[in-house]
Amino acid sequence: MWATLAFGFLFVNFFRNSTGVLAGDLAAVFDANAAELGLLHSSFFYVYAAGQLPSGLLVDRYGPRRVVSVGLGGMAVGVGAFAAADTLVAAFAARFLAGLGGAAIYVAVLRFCANWYAPEEFATVTGFTIAAAGVGGVLATTPLAIAAGAAGWRAVLYGSAAGMGVSALSVGLFVRDRPATVADRPAAADSGTETDSLREVLAGARRVLGDLDTWLMGLVLFLVFGLNFTVVGLWGVPYIVHVYEVPVSTAATAVLAANVGFALGSPAFGALSDYTGRRTGVILGSCAVFVLAYGVVFLAVTPPLAVVAAVLFLGMGITGGVSIAYTVVKERHAEDSGAATGTVNGMAYFGAAVFPAVLGGVLDAYWTGRIVDGARAYTPQGYRVAFGIVVAGGLVATACALALHVQSRRRDRSPDAAEAAPADS
Repeated sequence: MWATLAFGFLFVNFFRNSTGVLAGDLAAVFDANAAELGLLHSSFFYVYAAGQLPSGLLVDRYGPRRVVSVGLGGMAVGVGAFAAADTLVAAFAARFLAGLGGAAIYVAVLRFCANWYAPEEFATVTGFTIAAAGVGGVLATTPLAIAAGAAGWRAVLYGSAAGMGVSALSVGLFVRDRPATVADRPAAADSGTETDSLREVLAGARRVLGDLDTWLMGLVLFLVFGLNFTVVGLWGVPYIVHVYEVPVSTAATAVLAANVGFALGSPAFGALSDYTGRRTGVILGSCAVFVLAYGVVFLAVTPPLAVVAAVLFLGMGITGGVSIAYTVVKERHAEDSGAATGTVNGMAYFGAAVFPAVLGGVLDAYWTGRIVDGARAYTPQGYRVAFGIVVAGGLVATACALALHVQSRRRDRSPDAAEAAPADS
């Protein structure tokens, strides 16, 4: 059942990252500049981010099976419409619809995991869930570039829409929200009650939003996820193509390293966190590595391409460490896990909605006047400024992670620590 859900989530990450490899095609077809392309990319994330808290409430109310099957069906329609779009407005609306359909899927999978897995397994299985998204990201790099070159980008997206439809049907048929009996439930797993009343759901949302730690974790995810997905999902391929003057297929291979890091890092950090019992310390260390990795590109601008690939591998790999925030917020709000994970996930993807247009606006100020493969080319200095924004965001994320870690340590030492929700050292 988990694999069926994870397979659906794979499609979400494939489509949301596809604009990086398809940037040149989309810019040429829709005659879009960097800011417009950034907004097109972001249209998925605006509704995806806004839908996270409502999605968490829906999952708490109706359960993962129904929410995921309906969401994947809606996303299939949106992706098919995007493949058929012939204007920028139509493409924007279609990608918006796809984001609406995909908004609830990750939160629903986490709720499923909370119902079926013991607490000491949760970070590990969350890591494997994110790894499934990483596989989708890998498919959105070199494999997508090869397939689009052979069959055309529209045909590839039509095929992915069909896959989403099959996945939606599979979830509806095979997934069950919770164990059928109490005896089958793992020790200390979430209660998995049939449904929460509307009053209980709204009360849970108030508890989640009133917790300072929720906002600290949300800001960390906003910055690290938002900036990573902007670099890897949109501007990484154009950066390599323009600065290193290599084909899109070569650039996509370098970006592929980032998604391999995403796929490997998430289960590794999840297993590490469950094994050691450490949560916020892992988040803090991951934010520091994020700053160091992207700082190399900021300082050098044009390091060897192998170094860029290594930076992207590290930058996305440590996303798995930052993702421990989902475990922390779930442990602090065990009975409101849908609302809790939906809230912080919404903050994460609000970052992915904001930063593409921000970096796109910066890059437009450094347009060289050249068009390469139908897309505007930007100067190395423009990319340095863009990566400077990434590093600055990483520094703020590190400060928030440090505050979260310090608060967690203080809570552990307090006389009421035994009654507090699990945190870490």
